[in-house]
Amino acid sequence: MQFSKVTGEKNKHKINLYALSTCVWCKLTKQFLNENNIAYEYVDVDLLEQNDKNQAHENITSKGGPLSYPTIIIDEKTVITGFRKDKLKEALSI
Repeated sequence: MQFSKVTGEKNKHKINLYALSTCVWCKLTKQFLNENNIAYEYVDVDLLEQNDKNQAHENITSKGGPLSYPTIIIDEKTVITGFRKDKLKEALSI
């Protein structure tokens, strides 16, 4: 599964964003991260081949997250589901 990298000045956290290409909340999450100059990696799960979709689903559920989008995994331990600016600001100290 190939993640797309987005560069940003704030890169002290490893952020993986699982999104859907047609999801408004996913687009708002990407916009929020971009506006705050945060480096992250994302993948649009709906555009993946079935094997990669299965791997994405496993990555999310193995961290305790529901299969809902967007799902943000920060430093392989913090899982945020949905577009939650408050939780993102808290987790990323912004």
